[in-house]
This record gives sequence, structure tokens and C-alpha cells, in this order.
Amino acid sequence: MIRQFPVSAFSIFIMTFILVTTARADIYVGIAGPLSGSALTTGEQQEVGVQAAIDHLNETGGVLGQEIISISMDDACQPRQAKAVARQLVNEGVVFVAGHLCSGCSLAASKIYEEAGILMISPASTNPKVTDEGGPNIFRVIGRDDQQGKIAGNFLAEKHGEANIAIIHDGEAYGRGLAEFTKAQLNKKGVKELLFAKYTRDQKDYQSIVDQMVENRIDVFYAGGYEADIGIILRQVKKVLPDIKLVSGDALASPSFQLYAGEAGVGTYFTFAPDMRLNPEAEEVVATIREEYGFEPEGYTLFGYGAVQAWAQAVEQANSLDLKDVIKVLNSGTFDTVMGKIGFDDKGDVTGISSFAWNVFKKHGYVPVQ
Repeated sequence: MIRQFPVSAFSIFIMTFILVTTARADIYVGIAGPLSGSALTTGEQQEVGVQAAIDHLNETGGVLGQEIISISMDDACQPRQAKAVARQLVNEGVVFVAGHLCSGCSLAASKIYEEAGILMISPASTNPKVTDEGGPNIFRVIGRDDQQGKIAGNFLAEKHGEANIAIIHDGEAYGRGLAEFTKAQLNKKGVKELLFAKYTRDQKDYQSIVDQMVENRIDVFYAGGYEADIGIILRQVKKVLPDIKLVSGDALASPSFQLYAGEAGVGTYFTFAPDMRLNPEAEEVVATIREEYGFEPEGYTLFGYGAVQAWAQAVEQANSLDLKDVIKVLNSGTFDTVMGKIGFDDKGDVTGISSFAWNVFKKHGYVPVQ
């Protein structure tokens, strides 16, 4: 059985493909992420991946012989709402949360889960503070922004070192952190940006930040933030600076970026983890998600799936749902997932996969840079 509070229209569509039983489930699992707002598309990626993994586990006997029931909740990528979601999931009796997606939400919710004795594995939160400052119950299956920012800073210095560079961000944990790491590495390489500026999320018009880039005659800008905002900013600034180039981070791994950016998005470079759809271990799962859910498992989909796999295998190896027992296994074991064989270090950061690689948007979506 699936319980969702509230439910996106897309989630309702997915639920038509999921086996629903009337029996009370033995194990409750939370799915926490944005099912509304500017990060909706990436939230749906996470939700589909997590739910597909839970469905497949239930089809083969669940975990420890018990059925799993998912409770999917919308944090709208807003830290205040994430705290409310976390408290609700605690009240619902979940033992594990797959999420949150946005770093600010993970940071806001993690202490609540720690106090309640609930495991959290994020498929997408890249801010280093998530695991650096999180308790022993906090893990993630994606890389960190200090890695991502270093790669971006090197790229800007090597490819655009003579250009007028701007670095902009939305002021939130993910966007600002990524921008700051990128700036630090760019400056370390001896290149100074002309503009480092903040914009406000979820606006219909971004003329203020566009005016600042025009005033500084920017040739290339790095944006730390989410796909909808960045897509609109790019579309607006290209009307005035048609040759300007955009470089960004993993939040752009979403088809909605091009919906907002339009043709202006073609040629945009961004970092993301290697495409897990290409892994031999993921082949069957990719086909199933496409066929049974009518969903392309891009972006964070398989990271959500892998997070559930790691949790389920750790529980089985520990032969227990007790948090301390499961944490011990997660910190010492390896797990066979759609991402390959992974593990976790003492902080809860994933090991066994490459951190970030470059992608570029073509006319009909993004592809890895060869």
C-alpha cells in the first residue's frame, strides 16, 4: 500500500501501476522530496526510483519477510516544509527515509530523524554539510559539492579563463554552497570572476540579475541553483547577450530545464554523476521502469532506487531493523545496486562510484561530454 501526503498528479499516474493491498504493512518507509514547485521534476525522478525499488522488493518477499509500505510526502524543496514532513514521517512510524532531495531540506530534517532514531539516505543532496554535520544515521548515494565545485572551477579557468565570468546563486544551501566552492577553485587557479551575485528563487522575472550580467558584459556564467530558475534566467539574458554561455551543476539533470530555457539551453554544460542507465547492473531495472511506469529513469531515478537497495541489503545483513545494527552494516559493508557495488565511509558519503562528469544539452536533451 502506498500512502502519500500530498500527492502530485504524476504520482497518481504512477500509482495505477502499483500493486496495492489492504493488509497493514509491517515496515513503513518515507519518500521525502519536492512534488511541487520549481524542483518538481527531479522530485518525481526520486519518487519513481524509490517506489519502483520498494515494489520490486515486495514482489520478492519484502525485507525480513515483511511487506514495505511507502509514505510519499512533498517538502516543496523548502526547509521549513521539510521539517513538517520529517515530523509527520516520525509520527507515521517510518524506519527509513529515502530523501530529502534538496540539500537545504536534508539539513533541516536530519536532526529530527536523528532524534527519532530514523535512518536517512539521500539520493541527491550534495552539500557537504549534509554528512559532515549530520548524525551517524545520515547517508547519501551521490557525490559532494566540494568535489563538484572543484571540477567546475577548473573547467571555467581552463576553458574560459580569459572571459568575463559571473557566478550567481539562489542563496540556498545547495545553490550558494555550489557557487562558493566553484568560486574558490576558480580563484585558486588565478582567475577572478567579475560578478558574484544572488537571485531569489521561484520568480517569474529575473531582470535584476540579468541587468547585472549585462552591465558587466558577462561572457559565461556559472549558476548554482535549481533548473526552473536557471532556465528562465538563461532565456532572459540570451535576449540581450546572445553569445553568453551557461555552466551549472547537477540540478540541471532534468528535462524541465529545457522547457524553461527553450532553445537558449542548447550548449549548456553541467556536472552530474555518471549516467547509471548505462550500468550493466541497471539494465533490467531501466527496462522495467520504462515499460511498467512509463517513465524515463534519468537524473536521480536510479539513485533513489539504489538508496533503497542499500538500505534493504543492510537490514537483511544485520537481520534487524534496529538503527544501530543497520548503521554498523552500512558503514562496513558493500551493496550490489543499480549503481554498481557501493559502500559508505565513516561520514556516510558513498564510495565505489565516480563523483561527477560533464554533460551538455543538445536540441533534444543532454548527453555525456566525450
